Amino acid sequence: MAVPLAAASDASSGDRAATSPPAPMLGTLLISCPDKKGVVASLGQLLYGYGCNILTSEQFTDVSCHRYFQRIVFDYSDVHVGTANMAVVEGALADLAARDGMEWTVSYASVVKRVVLLVSLADHCLVDLLLRVRSGELRCTVAAVVSNHPVLEPVAAMFDVPFVHLPIEVGPDGDKAAAKAAQEAALEALMEERGVDVVVLARYMQVLSPGFCERHAGRVINIHHGLLPSFTGGRPYHQAHARGVKRIGASAHYVTADLDEGPLIEQDTTRAVHRDSVADLVRKGRDLERVVLARAVRWHLDDRVIVFGRKTVVFDD
Repeated sequence: MAVPLAAASDASSGDRAATSPPAPMLGTLLISCPDKKGVVASLGQLLYGYGCNILTSEQFTDVSCHRYFQRIVFDYSDVHVGTANMAVVEGALADLAARDGMEWTVSYASVVKRVVLLVSLADHCLVDLLLRVRSGELRCTVAAVVSNHPVLEPVAAMFDVPFVHLPIEVGPDGDKAAAKAAQEAALEALMEERGVDVVVLARYMQVLSPGFCERHAGRVINIHHGLLPSFTGGRPYHQAHARGVKRIGASAHYVTADLDEGPLIEQDTTRAVHRDSVADLVRKGRDLERVVLARAVRWHLDDRVIVFGRKTVVFDD
């Protein structure tokens, strides 16, 4: 008896689904070390020896400082020690790193990073990031939106994301430094409680303390509404307007104890003309801020950034 075409198609699709291979188990290895012969071979042999399959490998040598950087994505589905025992492979990597002076990190696609978004009053970067998370463009879990003001709570609610108001409450003694320290302590307690991996300053208009920056080095990302290293600090669009610049920009960088001096992850610019008012520059700049911050966060989440001193190596997608 003839089988209807639609039924045959459905049966074929079912057979393909039933026989399709399982999704690979992916790891990403980031390496930075003095440039020398044999680094690529050593890493490849180690991963192969444990049954891992290298899927992509990107590398760069900074000849000015004789430093080598590499990003490897590998499939460990068939690792000889079992996928639950990757600590064994990590131990071998640690031994190799000690021998060759490597700095390294390894992460696994099965572990979704947890992010806290810090905001103040402006909502454009917050809304953009939450939209990208909801659409799946940014692969992470937003553990909370945290603000020193309550005004953006409705935005977090629109996306079903927890909102935490952490005001800087200056006591009767007028000690603002103590108030900021107490607020930061509450923030760090929240980060610990919710297992936060990454902090994103999505137009958070408070300066973090040197201690906070040092404790969380390499995992706090800020968007600065100016083209660094020019126009640091507050009111960069006003500074740009006063100088009559012909291009304005936005810069995403890792936060350090030195204000707006951290390693840059991404920058972009747009045209400014003599007719532009400060308001025009702000409007143009906000478009840049959204996309520059989103790129930087995506590259960090995807383990594409290696920090070296005051600079970064970004294996962009």
